[in-house]
Amino acid sequence: MTPWTRIEQFFKKKILHYLESLFGRKVIFPEQVDWKRVKRILVIRQHDQLGDFLLSTPVLRALRERFPDAHLALLVRRYAEPVARDNRNLDELLVWEEVGTHWRPRGIWQFWKQLRQGFDLIVVLNTVSHSLTSDVLSWLTGAPYIVGPSHRLFPGTRRNFFYNLIAPYAEDGQHQSAKNLEIVAYIGAKTQNLREEITILPEEQEWARWYLKKIGFDLERPLVGIHPGAGKVKNRWPAENFARAASHLAEEFDAQIALFYGPNESDLAAAVEQKATMPVRRLNDLDLREVAAVFTQLDLYLGNDTGTTHVAAAVGTPLVVVFGPTDPAQWKPWGPEFVAVRGADARCQSVTVEQVLAAARPLLRRKIGVLRA
Repeated sequence: MTPWTRIEQFFKKKILHYLESLFGRKVIFPEQVDWKRVKRILVIRQHDQLGDFLLSTPVLRALRERFPDAHLALLVRRYAEPVARDNRNLDELLVWEEVGTHWRPRGIWQFWKQLRQGFDLIVVLNTVSHSLTSDVLSWLTGAPYIVGPSHRLFPGTRRNFFYNLIAPYAEDGQHQSAKNLEIVAYIGAKTQNLREEITILPEEQEWARWYLKKIGFDLERPLVGIHPGAGKVKNRWPAENFARAASHLAEEFDAQIALFYGPNESDLAAAVEQKATMPVRRLNDLDLREVAAVFTQLDLYLGNDTGTTHVAAAVGTPLVVVFGPTDPAQWKPWGPEFVAVRGADARCQSVTVEQVLAAARPLLRRKIGVLRA
């Protein structure tokens, strides 16, 4: 730790201690709240990565089941807006610009009006990390009730002082969707469905079919999508393994292969193309919402432990995901049609092509059988 880092942490600790003494709210308990008077709810999840956000979407379902007539809003960062848009459980979306230069006076004023529209309850989903920005935004709403978890205290504080409803939180290795749901379970919001969700509209699905036909896919034949990329290099299964697995599926099932990759992953795409024994077609000209729409048309998806895999799961595409250092018991998409494969030494490189194929074949057979039936 550098001297500057020590100084920075010292002042941050002192400031947060002062903020707690100044703004700390009196803790209350759920039985003290008249829940019938809660008409407007805001969920704040404006930090973390794409997969982390999607694993929190079951909270929206739980809140809708608990408060069917309430106005339910969600605050997210700009990068998550495409997958939060049109969510069937939401009435409103607030967008936080993570890049400061993207704010304009009119946008600031519009955001402020949305934030101050009289919310009764704020739900702060701090699980993977604790965002001070999220806490401050919750306080700025002026809502009488703010619920958040008890863990990840800021340095110099005794509790998460911006909340007055503090949900117990245990680091017990549960699935991340369950950990998010623990927060709202404290106020009586529960759901049996832990699946991630992106709502793709019928017209978007129709566009996806048109697009795939336009670029040469036959929608009467099986369609398999592969994504060899991941932001973390340790989360990447070798590109040549993706090529081999895709080639086997193409030969066995007469499947067509759609290759997806990120803006800085063209080398991975080239490696897959070079090693594949069957034709693969690149799809790299789509925005995030369009990728999600195209995923609805896939019969199977193969990918790494990364956000794009959670996008596929959130639209219901059967998939096989290769895990390395991350524990799939906590991070795999929830559902039996989403299968995780992991090496015994927790390294992606240790997963064999045959392991992935053994997981993929029954998923693809089942999907094709359902479609043909």
